[in-house]
Amino acid sequence: MKAVIFDKPGLENLRVVEDVPIPEVKEGEVLIKVMMAGVNPIDYFVVTGSREAKPLPHIPGAEFAGIVESVGPNVTNVQRGNKVVVYPRLFDGTCDMCLVFKEMLCRNGGVIGVTCNGGFSEYVKVPSDNVFKIDEGMDWELAASMPVSALTAYHALNSASLSLNNYVVVVGASGNTGMFATQLARLVFSAKVIGVSRKKWVERFGAFMVVEKEHALEKIKEVTNGKMADVVIDPLGAETFLNSLELLKPNGKLVTYGVLTGSTVELPIFKIYNQQLSIIGTTGGSRRELTDLLNQYKWLQVKTWKKFKLEETKTAIESLSSPERDGRIFLDLTAQ
Repeated sequence: MKAVIFDKPGLENLRVVEDVPIPEVKEGEVLIKVMMAGVNPIDYFVVTGSREAKPLPHIPGAEFAGIVESVGPNVTNVQRGNKVVVYPRLFDGTCDMCLVFKEMLCRNGGVIGVTCNGGFSEYVKVPSDNVFKIDEGMDWELAASMPVSALTAYHALNSASLSLNNYVVVVGASGNTGMFATQLARLVFSAKVIGVSRKKWVERFGAFMVVEKEHALEKIKEVTNGKMADVVIDPLGAETFLNSLELLKPNGKLVTYGVLTGSTVELPIFKIYNQQLSIIGTTGGSRRELTDLLNQYKWLQVKTWKKFKLEETKTAIESLSSPERDGRIFLDLTAQ
C-alpha cells in the first residue's frame, strides 16, 4: 500500500512509500481503506517532533474516514463495506477514567497517529471499539472532520455547561474546530454566538456577529450592553489567552484546548478570583459524544479550502499556517 512515513522528526523527512505492507488484522481489529483524512495541528506537532511518535518509522494522521476492508475474529459492530469514522483515542476500557466514559483521559491511552500508526495511508488497522458506522449520505469531508475537529469542539461546549441564550465567543471561528464550535453552540445549545475571525463566511455557520480580534473587546461590550460573554472558546493558545479573559463577564468561563500560538502565559490571579472566572481545559471528547455528533450530522457543514494527494502531505501540513488558508485542509484518497 501507499503511505506517508517519516523515520525521524522534521517535515523534510516525510516521504511517500509505495510498497508498505497492508496491516494484518487480528482479533478485535478492523482494516479500513482510508478515503479522506483531515490535516490538523496534532499532525504538525507529531511530524516536527513536538509530540513523540511511536513507532518509528511512523505513519501520522489522527483524523480520517473510510470503508471497512476486513475485520478480525470476534468483531461484530462493523462489517466489510461499511462506511466508517474512527475515534482517535486509544483506551483500555478498564481504568477509572474509562469507567466514567472519559476515554480521552484513559490512564493507559494514546492517540491514533501519535502512539500508533495513523491514517495518512491507503489502509490503516484500528481496534474495533474505535470504529463507528456512519450514514451513507455523509460526505467524506464532513466524515473526516467528525473525530477530531467536530468532537473537540462539541466536548469543549459540553464542558462549559451552557445555558439557553448564553453569549458564546468563539476565537478562531474559521479554524478546524472553530467552525464546528460556532455551529454547535448555535444549533445544539441555542447560544448567541460571536465569532472572532477575519472571515465573514463564519456568519453562515451560525454566528450572529463576526468581529476581528482587534475590535472584539469593544464590539462584545457593545452587543452585550457591557455585561460581556458567558463563555469564550479559545483553541489558539498564548497569543489570545489573556485577551479572551477580558471578554468574560463575572463568573464567566474560558475553555481552552490548543497551543498553536504558544503554551505559556502569565495569569492575572487577582482578576480570576475577583471576578470568579473559570478556566476549563478540555481535550478531544468521549465515544458517547461522538455518537451524539454522528446522529446530528445533517445539521453540520464543513468549509474546505484545499484537498491534497498523499504525495503532497508535506505541503498540506505546511499550509496549516498559511495566511491564505480559508477553511479545512484534507488529504483526498478517494482517487488513489
